[in-house]
Amino acid sequence: MKGDKATKERHPRTAIWVALMVMLLAEALVYTWCRVQYVTTGYEIAQATEECQQLTELHRKLKVEEAHLRSPERIIQIARERGLVMPDSEQVVVVP
Repeated sequence: MKGDKATKERHPRTAIWVALMVMLLAEALVYTWCRVQYVTTGYEIAQATEECQQLTELHRKLKVEEAHLRSPERIIQIARERGLVMPDSEQVVVVP
């Protein structure tokens, strides 16, 4: 009978230790998952920032190219190459 009492007393202590160890392991796993998410989000932010900088530079280059393509000197040069000339004053008709 004495052996049964000692065994019964030992089981609650073992159960408490097992529960504490499970909680500690679960906490470690949650902490690790949070850190992995933190690092992953940091990489995503860095990649998005780099992409934003690249797109901003491309936008600037396209604005410069647009300004060059719209320049009146370029348009006049293309028109002359195609045989177009400025109209004389008697060729101009003003539409009311």
